[in-house]
Amino acid sequence: MAFWDLFLVALVPVLETLLITLLGLFIATERFNLLRDIDARNYLNNIVYYIFTPALIAAQLAETITYDRLVEMWFMFVNIFLTFVVGSVLGWMLNKIARTPQHLRGLVNGCCTAGNLGNLVLIIVPAVCDESDSPFGDSSTCETYGDAYASVSAGVSSLFVWTYLYIIMGANMERNTEIMNTCSDYSTITESLIIPSTNIVSSDNISIQYDESISNNRIGNKMSFLDYITWPITKCNKYIKLEMVFTPSTIAVILGFIIGAVSPIQKLMVGDDAPLRAIIKSIALVGEGTIVSMTLIVGANLLDGLKQSGISWYLIIGIMVVRFILSPLLGVLIVKAAYYWGLVGSYNLYQFVLMLQYALPPATSVGTIAQLLGVAESECSLIMLWTYAVSTFTLTLWCTFFMWMLD
Repeated sequence: MAFWDLFLVALVPVLETLLITLLGLFIATERFNLLRDIDARNYLNNIVYYIFTPALIAAQLAETITYDRLVEMWFMFVNIFLTFVVGSVLGWMLNKIARTPQHLRGLVNGCCTAGNLGNLVLIIVPAVCDESDSPFGDSSTCETYGDAYASVSAGVSSLFVWTYLYIIMGANMERNTEIMNTCSDYSTITESLIIPSTNIVSSDNISIQYDESISNNRIGNKMSFLDYITWPITKCNKYIKLEMVFTPSTIAVILGFIIGAVSPIQKLMVGDDAPLRAIIKSIALVGEGTIVSMTLIVGANLLDGLKQSGISWYLIIGIMVVRFILSPLLGVLIVKAAYYWGLVGSYNLYQFVLMLQYALPPATSVGTIAQLLGVAESECSLIMLWTYAVSTFTLTLWCTFFMWMLD
């Protein structure tokens, strides 16, 4: 196919997403006042999070996944993990180069670490398959495989968001809090030593505080061998809660895998002659509200990015360079190396999805985590606004390049 034809194929799904996003932005303005109230967005977001998205993922996996196909897709699990590792390393480098303020380091690293492997993949991949000029074969086969790839991407990425990403952002937030507390402690001690007071701070108390901080920072030197082994797990448990790991989307992935991969269960629930086919069809019907609802929410949330915030434009541009230039280039190298070593099959749609996972804008879950941690919420909205606006063009170009390379 000609490059221009591929460009049009890549442009249509991105343009569809942009139009629905703009609709969400407009109905959140004061004139329409439909999603302007934060409570209204939270209610719709909860429906999407707890009902729509799990229903879509479970139904698509149950209908498209088989045991053999699951074995073929094993590298996608590794690839999703690699997208987080590559992003976090690049985010760490950006923080060092840009000398990011301490209270923004977790947010910047989070935006570089996690791409929107859920919502946008669920939107773009099926839309590309629906195009008559798609380079991925006939639309029915493309949709069958594409739905499976997109559902796995959404579910597995949710697991890494609430483990890997949450640890990174939480650790940076803890570091910022420790620095602030340390500065506050030193300020209190200095004032106590200089300003006469009835509550005199003795040198013994100061040395005790210092010794405790030293022991905390060097706790590894005083650990037993067993404690040293279990310390990383204990550290992770400080940030991770079980309900955050087993999100509704993650549970839906597990159930979808079980129904699809276990042949007797699939024959009972999937297919025109299945006795319990009404269950899967009902779940699929509920899941149809996912894409439109989540896209409207993204548009409504972008309205907050128009407000003033305290983040530098250099950092926003740096995040764009990481997400839209460096990460996709590294993604192409990783996927091509995996194909060369026989880790990835020759089906071009599969390779397209693997590469696409490196070229997406930051995950909207970054804003959710920032809100949970109570840090840099307005800055996060501004980052989301500009990265998603720019991704309209970068996604189109990268999708075109990926299809041209794989055609």
